[in-house]
Amino acid sequence: MQIIAIYPGTFDPITNGHLDLIARASRLYHKVIVAVAVNRNKAPLFTLAERVALTQAVTPEFPNVEVIGFDNLLVDCAREQGANVILRGLRAVSDFEYEFQLAGMNRRLAPQLETMFLTPAEQYEFISSSMIREIAMLHGDVSSFVPELVRQTLIDKFSKE
Repeated sequence: MQIIAIYPGTFDPITNGHLDLIARASRLYHKVIVAVAVNRNKAPLFTLAERVALTQAVTPEFPNVEVIGFDNLLVDCAREQGANVILRGLRAVSDFEYEFQLAGMNRRLAPQLETMFLTPAEQYEFISSSMIREIAMLHGDVSSFVPELVRQTLIDKFSKE
C-alpha cells in the first residue's frame, strides 16, 4: 500500500521550518502533497496562487512532493488526493492543544485518515510565518529563516507598499 501524506498549511510564506518537515516527510512517505490553504480566517500577505508558486519553486529537489492549493475541508481535499495521512508540524507545546483538537475532529470526520506529527529540527522550532512577515515588513534580515527566493519576494512585496 502506498502511503500518501498531505501536509496542509497557509505557507504565508513558506519557511525553512516548513522545508525541513517537507524534506523529512519526503523520506518517510511515498508521496507528500503540500496543500496550501485559502484559510478565510486569516488575511494572507500573498495570494493563494503566489503561495502555491513560491512553494513549488522551493521544492523541486523532492520528486515525490506535489504542491496544490485548496479551499475546502482538509479531509475532503485529502480524500480527493488519495491521502491516508495528515501531516502536521508541532513547534512548541503551545501548538499541541490546538493540533490535538484538530486531529480529533479530523478523525471524527474521516476515520480512515491518520494524523502524524513531526517536530522541526531545533534550529527551526521558533520560526513562524507571521514572525517572518513582521520582520520583513520592518525591513529586517530574514535570510536565515526562508529560502532566498522567498526573501527576495518579501523584499519586493514590502517595497511596493
